[in-house]
Amino acid sequence: MGGKRMSKEEKRQAMLGIYHKSKQVYTENEILKLASKEGITGNEGVIKDIHNSLIDDNLVEKSKIGQQNFFWSFPAKKQRMAEIQLKKTEENIEVLKVKVEEAKARLTDAKRGREDDDGERSKKLARLTEIGKERQALETELAALKESDPQAIADLEKELNYVTQAANRWTDNIYEAHSFLVKKKGMEKKQANRMLGITDAFDYPEDKIPK
Repeated sequence: MGGKRMSKEEKRQAMLGIYHKSKQVYTENEILKLASKEGITGNEGVIKDIHNSLIDDNLVEKSKIGQQNFFWSFPAKKQRMAEIQLKKTEENIEVLKVKVEEAKARLTDAKRGREDDDGERSKKLARLTEIGKERQALETELAALKESDPQAIADLEKELNYVTQAANRWTDNIYEAHSFLVKKKGMEKKQANRMLGITDAFDYPEDKIPK
């Protein structure tokens, strides 16, 4: 690394590279020693944490034989995990597309019959439009991934989480509209449901996103 300080992700990739270059099975002590030779710096606890993160992400396999743990990882494993993660990301995007459109439609219905004295609801609807654009940007970024890149996928998941949180905020707005119709306009709950286009099963979208 030429003296350059490695980031956590660089350390993860360097450690994974040890397995993929040698295609060997190691004990924990062996892999920690090899990691040090590869320039993965830090105390033993830090290096173990890096190694454990690869195990947690299913990039490194672990098996106990007798009293000893053994570890290994082959290049095909990383590629397969990247493909699985990419498929999961694509599925999440499709779910979010539906949820955002539903939230947008329900917010439009909720606005009918309500005064917008301070302009706040108009601002919220404008923000919903911005979220739609952000969603489109995520789809474009996903399409641009020519090869499975775990770090790019991880970054994309963060963006998806942001969009999910935003969809939840619009769901809050729908609940607010429902409360307004019932408490301020004196509507029955079922009547308010019909006006907003929801049922008693209506809930926050992130609770229904597959894991």
